[in-house]
Amino acid sequence: MTGTSLPHIFSASPNHEARKNGLAPSILLLHYTDMATAEAARLWLCARESRVSCHYLVDEVGAITQMVDEDNRAWHAGASNWRGLDDINSASIGIEVHNVGHRAGYPVFPVVQMRAVIALCHDVCRRQQIRPERVLAHSDVAPGRKIDPGEKFDWQLLHEHGVGHWVKPVVIAGGTFLQEGDHGDAVAALQTALQLYGYGIEVTGRFDDRCRHVVKAFQRHFRPSCIDGVADQSTIETLFKLAGTVPMASGLSSSGTV
Repeated sequence: MTGTSLPHIFSASPNHEARKNGLAPSILLLHYTDMATAEAARLWLCARESRVSCHYLVDEVGAITQMVDEDNRAWHAGASNWRGLDDINSASIGIEVHNVGHRAGYPVFPVVQMRAVIALCHDVCRRQQIRPERVLAHSDVAPGRKIDPGEKFDWQLLHEHGVGHWVKPVVIAGGTFLQEGDHGDAVAALQTALQLYGYGIEVTGRFDDRCRHVVKAFQRHFRPSCIDGVADQSTIETLFKLAGTVPMASGLSSSGTV
């Protein structure tokens, strides 16, 4: 069994298969369960008829349950894309963090739970050699379709403990903004930066519904104080700060040029 060395329970899910096309884990993908209890989530993730699974589940008191061997492809990402790759399941380790989700009040993630998530992420990233910028939200790889683990998930805390990619968001203070219906070079530069960072977006120069969803996904992860799908100066500058620290996305300037 390939998996974490941390204390955990094993509850086998039948919903897995071999990874495809020679892919190995290079992404750590974080979700929330969106179910009433962690036990209900475990049962569903282990039910053959659900056709879903993950590698690990972390409940509200920090207990870790492994369901799928890390060598295998779990079924957690669905239709998704990152850096042009659309088989995220074959390239990722999936962690479900129990939270009832936005439809049921969306409570904060308890400190004890976040500590367990941090320990598990550390362990997986170390063993699988997953880079910080490849620790992602389900919403990052499926904008408009998924919003988990959401804006209350403490990405900054993870980064402070050595997990994931983060910069301090630029303060919201007015200035230039782009929104749905806009078009032109500034929109194309925004789309280019989002694409180079990893988001699945075409560079069309048109701020359409897809662009709005991708901007919201970026905000939900990296500028969670306001998630409105409007690329204000805070969002744009935070994006360029992030992109500037990733080798494949370097060469960008916050003026909106490439």
